[in-house]
Amino acid sequence: MGYKYVFGPVMSGRLGLSLGLDLLGGRICSMDCVYCEVGKTSVLTSERKPYVSAHEVLGELERWKAENHEMPDVVTLGGLGEPTLNSEMPEIIRGVKKLFPSMPVAVLTNATPMTDPGVRRELMEADMVLPSLDSLVPLEFRAINRPCKGTNPAGVAEALIEFRKEFKGKIFLEVLLAEGYNDSQENLSLMSDFCKRLRPDRIDVVTLTRPGTLEGARAVKNETLDLWKKELDAAPCKERECGSGEKAEKRSGPESVCKRQDDDAGAYDRIQASLARRPQTAAQLEQALGISHDEVQSVLEELKRGERLIVRPGNGEIYYSMKP
Repeated sequence: MGYKYVFGPVMSGRLGLSLGLDLLGGRICSMDCVYCEVGKTSVLTSERKPYVSAHEVLGELERWKAENHEMPDVVTLGGLGEPTLNSEMPEIIRGVKKLFPSMPVAVLTNATPMTDPGVRRELMEADMVLPSLDSLVPLEFRAINRPCKGTNPAGVAEALIEFRKEFKGKIFLEVLLAEGYNDSQENLSLMSDFCKRLRPDRIDVVTLTRPGTLEGARAVKNETLDLWKKELDAAPCKERECGSGEKAEKRSGPESVCKRQDDDAGAYDRIQASLARRPQTAAQLEQALGISHDEVQSVLEELKRGERLIVRPGNGEIYYSMKP
């Protein structure tokens, strides 16, 4: 049986095998980033409300658990938009911990709602928070992230620093660079000072490898990426990672592969749900979902015939995603 709000697991370079929870049910976000891999934001808003009820999300998660899948390394609140906009996020975090007492809960966020002290308090219940902040230069910030009116990058940065003072979990900061948008020396200097104040547990500096919202958004050159990684003391990576920080990568050993889903309908639903939230290659789907090569190819062909699939090249590979 398919799921509306539980997706994956997907392979994450930062988190390992990550089971995703979509808290929005649509492309609802406080930003409309030019590089966003899930596509253009449908509803640009900073309004918090129960876009998807905790009861629905946790009901699906309980059903997923009952199906005896291989357990992921982490449950991650993310999905198609900005998860902290869901006002029932604290209840969802607590519900996940009740279902999986020993499993960490991570939250992906663009950090803009964290200017609200209430959101910062709610995030204290998570084990890991993965904020992104791409530029502290106001013009660059508006150009690359296209946020809700009135959003100030300096205010977002100060909110993260306030959060750091009390949060007992881990903070993994991500900076995504797009050529000509936010790769200036001014931004590098400001971000360097900010990172020294924030002292996150990990910093990832990445660039585009998957297709984004705008065709004109391009990856920075390798030397630029290497300079930023050195200046910000960022985590090393074996290959250029995507903007979400959730690039699929191969794990070694049979224990890292999800259980095979022999039911064709199950494979179809899981692949469709995964591609609705992140562009992926066929190989990434096989690795993360534990679905055989032939099943993945069969589902992709079926989605193509139904004209439901977007097929785009990126970083020398073919990426698939669902049409909105």
